[in-house]
Amino acid sequence: MTDRRMIVPPGMEAIVERFHYAPGVLVGDTLYVSGQVGRDESLAVIEDKEKQFEQCFLNVKKVLDAAGFAFADVVELETWFLEFPGDLALFMQVKDRFIQGPVYPTWTGFGVSSFSMPGIVCEVKVTAVRGGGR
Repeated sequence: MTDRRMIVPPGMEAIVERFHYAPGVLVGDTLYVSGQVGRDESLAVIEDKEKQFEQCFLNVKKVLDAAGFAFADVVELETWFLEFPGDLALFMQVKDRFIQGPVYPTWTGFGVSSFSMPGIVCEVKVTAVRGGGR
């Protein structure tokens, strides 16, 4: 059986303590990254929508980096939005700064009615496989 290892990047200890969850779980060469929202290390929600989308990806990047992965390794992307499909064009501009081809991940987007904290407008979850983008 393959061992599982919890990935907790520096700066995410408070959220692990508060919500009792793993930002990432590494199983073999596969990294499962929990949904990341647009809040900073102090758990303050970013108000500007574009900056909040960017913070989602920066938080994902922290988990990827802590496990030795890169955005090129991402094979699956899941996103949830309060305003879907209204926010899709702006979100795609931000996403394309982080996730680039030529091999793109699969992507499923959902519209939802609320998130765990007021002010959150999006959540981003990824699965990465070491060497997945090569």
